[in-house]
Amino acid sequence: MIDDEINALESLQWEIETFCPWIDVCATYANPLEAVKGIDLIKPDCVFLDIEMPEMDGFQMLHKLKYRDFELIFTTAYDSYALKAIKERAIDYLLKPIDSDDLKKAAERILEKKKNNRLGEQLRNIMLDLRSQQSSRKIPLSFNEKTIFITADDIIYCKSDGNYTELFLQGGKRELLSKKIKDVEALIHNSNFFRAHKSYLVNLSYVSEFVKTDGQYLILEDGSSIPVSRSKKQELLYLLSS
Repeated sequence: MIDDEINALESLQWEIETFCPWIDVCATYANPLEAVKGIDLIKPDCVFLDIEMPEMDGFQMLHKLKYRDFELIFTTAYDSYALKAIKERAIDYLLKPIDSDDLKKAAERILEKKKNNRLGEQLRNIMLDLRSQQSSRKIPLSFNEKTIFITADDIIYCKSDGNYTELFLQGGKRELLSKKIKDVEALIHNSNFFRAHKSYLVNLSYVSEFVKTDGQYLILEDGSSIPVSRSKKQELLYLLSS
């Protein structure tokens, strides 16, 4: 908690301890310069921050921080900073004197967000485990005279040619299958592969760039350019950032 008024700090600490017992107050600061050092050292989950303070205001203090991975709640006697608070991604904006019900709602919002973040992290870990299992699975590719076994990691991308699909593999190798690309996609059955275009199935592990100009396309690690359908853009960007 940061506030240049000692009485305000003591009052807020009492309200948190009384009405929000699941929050541990790890430090309080009346000096914003000391708060910068403390936050960078302690790395708290949440910061309650006053705005109007001597030496520097709350917004200036935020911009001096190296560590910003915390939920932010502004506590102030002025309602004219709401827009700036939104730009700083504050989770709430509490006006002094702080109402205990408003404080509880803000604290519960933090708790709910942390639960959602943990759930999201668990889901990401599950997806990573699944991708790892899928990538190590051997895929049988049958030809007239032979059957070869490869892993999904061996495939950089696939290109449709009517009823045939050409597989571009690591090491510059290529294999031509007498299967439609949708059948190859089902055969590979790997969550790391994305149908970027009706004619292209891409292993996202090999994507190095997404170019949004000149019709938008992917550049892969082997230098290949893969077109991206307009309808696939948003889904692709989500997968690449997850």
